[in-house]
Amino acid sequence: MEVENTKPLSQVAEGQTVTVAGIQGGRGLRSRLTAMGLLPKIQITVVQNGGRGPFVVSIKNSRMVLGRGVADKIMVLEI
Repeated sequence: MEVENTKPLSQVAEGQTVTVAGIQGGRGLRSRLTAMGLLPKIQITVVQNGGRGPFVVSIKNSRMVLGRGVADKIMVLEI
């Protein structure tokens, strides 16, 4: 999935809100993230992205901690 203007979630700055464009991963990862509410076209806000340590996002008033490898596979569009 290569859509213009997308970038990995791991490259989004703290406080920025983006829209999920898709997930580059296997069926297992896509199904796990879908079950967690990470669906295409949903808006998420990056709460914490300090380069090291936890990567925290907010989705519909819930916070979620993601591994950096997973955040690299979630492709997003800036709003």
